[in-house]
Amino acid sequence: MTVMTVAPRRWIARLTAAAGLLVTVVALLIVPASPASAHAVLSRTSPAASSVVPSGPAEVVLTFSEAVRKVPGKIRVVAPDGSRADRGEPSFDGGVVTIPVDPSGERGTYLVSFRVISADSHPVSGAFTYSVGAPSAAPVDAGDDSRADPVVSTAVKVARFLGYAGLVLLVGPVLVLAALWPSRLSRRGPSRLAWTGLGLVAVATVADLWLQVPYTAGGGLFEVTGEGFSSVLGSTFGAAHLVRLGLLAASAFLLRPLLARPVGRADAIILAVLGGAALLTWPLAGHAAASPAPAVSVVVDAVHLGSMAVWLGGLLMLVVFLLRQADERELGAILPIWSRWAALAVSALLLGGIVQALIEVGNLEALFATTYGRLLLAKVGLFAVVIAVAAYSRQLVRRRTAAQRPVPVRRAVLVELVVTVVVLGLSATLVQTTPARTAVAEPSGTQAGFFTATLSSSLFTLQVELDPAERGNNSMHLYAYTKDNRPQPVVEWRATAALPSAGVEPIEVPLLPLTDNHAYGDINMPAAGDWQLKITVRTSDIDQATVTATVPIR
Repeated sequence: MTVMTVAPRRWIARLTAAAGLLVTVVALLIVPASPASAHAVLSRTSPAASSVVPSGPAEVVLTFSEAVRKVPGKIRVVAPDGSRADRGEPSFDGGVVTIPVDPSGERGTYLVSFRVISADSHPVSGAFTYSVGAPSAAPVDAGDDSRADPVVSTAVKVARFLGYAGLVLLVGPVLVLAALWPSRLSRRGPSRLAWTGLGLVAVATVADLWLQVPYTAGGGLFEVTGEGFSSVLGSTFGAAHLVRLGLLAASAFLLRPLLARPVGRADAIILAVLGGAALLTWPLAGHAAASPAPAVSVVVDAVHLGSMAVWLGGLLMLVVFLLRQADERELGAILPIWSRWAALAVSALLLGGIVQALIEVGNLEALFATTYGRLLLAKVGLFAVVIAVAAYSRQLVRRRTAAQRPVPVRRAVLVELVVTVVVLGLSATLVQTTPARTAVAEPSGTQAGFFTATLSSSLFTLQVELDPAERGNNSMHLYAYTKDNRPQPVVEWRATAALPSAGVEPIEVPLLPLTDNHAYGDINMPAAGDWQLKITVRTSDIDQATVTATVPIR
């Protein structure tokens, strides 16, 4: 009876694992072959921005610094009368986007708005105008707001953090149960932790796929179309996530026996190979795959992530289980081994971090002048704190006092855990931030730094975005929302910028309405300091309010 029960279970486990591997293989086959590139920026246009041409062009050409992909319905050319001047779908050839337009259109100013996806899976949006014959009042784009909802942007970072946390919860118990767990102790607690980690990684992966649609196309959490989802699944980002789901499914049925009892070396090796392959899917879906040296970046990023999971996951097992349940003899055998593993993991983290920094930052100026560089410096500072605490723990182990007095080690490990959780949060933000090497290389007026603020009045909430928030030309985006976070139609926009500390009087910011709740403007800020923005928004013939913001310009 027992044999008859076990055999079908083994057969089902093997079949499901094979199905997971099949999903992985299919996802790998549909990965689009594309050249490595970085965060794309618009390098030139034809007709040129703000230019006046004698006759209407038959096409508008956008040239980006790197290859870009289409966001359905997010490239538009609006005629002076507000009608659509583009005809048919735009064509994409690497970094060149060609938009067919009606050459017999009326004289006046045309508005071109665009939103595309760069190779590192981040959206790139913007707008410009050109005029036929003579300039006129700029038209308003009546299309949907193409900016991702702030809730979506936050949810993307939360999903990334949960994925990292799940990886830690999965790797730590699996590693300790496979090599360090005392046979007399129950495996139930670590097993539950591992299954929780596996579930978190799976849920975070699905959430990443779902959120990528509104994140790249714009809109709220549930504004997901079949066309948008199909576009995400057909990208490198989508294929990497499908591969991860397939590998998780295959690994789940190999994990079951390992979490219940010690397993043979062959099963452990197979599980390690699947785990290593799954680790590669994180860098393949992010900045690393779009770096100047993608092969190196992907491998280094995977090693960096794996070392983090081993170190933090092992620390978690020490605090929650081993330092509480193992006796002095067991701790005397476990802690020296773990200490060596932790030293190797930290060494790999340091080496991987240095290589990543050299690739993603590029030079000393970018390290201090960009958001990515400053976040990286904060991560390094926190990491140094963790290293100091880890050195103290290792010293206790070398003195062989940890087994007799586990309380000091437990406290030190707990500090390591708390600080490293903050480091994980910074990592989740870093993967959503433009790499420093790209930011400093972008032409004036594009993203090298960033300022954003949400300003409130009695009538509306205003989202202000200034890019790059540095001396020179800056691009300003204004988004008006009602109190319940719905687009607020605006009748008139007015804005000024002043630098009182340097005697710079208020400068009028010319604003171009792009949609009924979104305006765009360019302003030159010639000096560093705390600039004062004053923005007046009129929502009806009689209702208007003014909000202010202080913008640090460096």
